[in-house]
Amino acid sequence: MNAIRYIFLSVLLGVVGQLLLKRGMTALGPITLRQSNIFSTIFTVFSQPIVILGASIYLIGSFFWLVSLSKVDLSYAYPFVSLSYVLILISSWLLLNEQISPLRVAGVVVICLGVFLISRS
Repeated sequence: MNAIRYIFLSVLLGVVGQLLLKRGMTALGPITLRQSNIFSTIFTVFSQPIVILGASIYLIGSFFWLVSLSKVDLSYAYPFVSLSYVLILISSWLLLNEQISPLRVAGVVVICLGVFLISRS
C-alpha cells in the first residue's frame, strides 16, 4: 500500500472516529468541567461504549497517519488532513442533520483547491 492510501485511510478513520465521538457526547449531553468533578466526568465520558469505539477508531487512524509519515514528507502529507474538513462537513449534514451555511461550503471549496494544488507538487 503506498503512502497516499495510508493517508486517505487515516483521514477516513479519523472522520468515522469523530462522528462516533460526537454521537456519544451528544447522548451524554452538555458537560461542565469543575475541579470538583473532573475525575467523575472523565469516568462518565470514557465509560460510554460509543465514545470508546470512536476513540479507538481515531487511534487506529493515527497509527496509519504515523505509517504515512514514515514514507512521505510532512509538508506533503499534512494538507491531506484538510480533507477531513470536507468529509466532516458532508457527514455532519447527512448523518447528524447539522445546518451548513454557504460560507462553510465556500471554505471547504477553498480547502479542496489547496489540497489539489499541493498534491500536484
